[in-house]
Amino acid sequence: MPKILFVCHGNICRSPMAEFVMKKMVAELQDGAGNDAAGLECAESRAAEKNCADFEIASAATSTEEIGNPVYPPARRMLERHGIDCRGKTARQMTLRDYEYYDYIVLMDRNNLRNLRWILPPAIYERECAGGGKVSLLMDWTGNSRDVADPWYTGDFEATWNDVNEGCRAMLTSLRNGQA
Repeated sequence: MPKILFVCHGNICRSPMAEFVMKKMVAELQDGAGNDAAGLECAESRAAEKNCADFEIASAATSTEEIGNPVYPPARRMLERHGIDCRGKTARQMTLRDYEYYDYIVLMDRNNLRNLRWILPPAIYERECAGGGKVSLLMDWTGNSRDVADPWYTGDFEATWNDVNEGCRAMLTSLRNGQA
């Protein structure tokens, strides 16, 4: 069972969007409904059962600024517009225990990577900065290594929605194909 933690600065916009988008994509696979937007389907075979196994998906922040706050209203409205309910989600900060527990720590931008230095021990942080560990940028999964657009500064929640969907779709495809 892959365990994925999406991480952004405050855990009120990008990382909860990624958390709930990925949960929806995985649920659609498990229901056999497929997802035209993701281009994914679950076949009724033993191999497909493995590919559609349960995932554990969550999100967190690198900062303490928004702890306890709900998903930012424009981000929540964007999710709702696409049939995704994020009620009950509140911001929390990532911990070292999260790093140890999750298989994939998926960051929204390079600033999030720099901020991990306050969460991870120096040796682990250095190793993750060198690459090849469990930390990645979401857009790395698309083959186009760049930051997810930050709507807190741009106000462009549509661009963030598009980035999150593209990144989650690519990550899920890679995980299902055993390429991660």
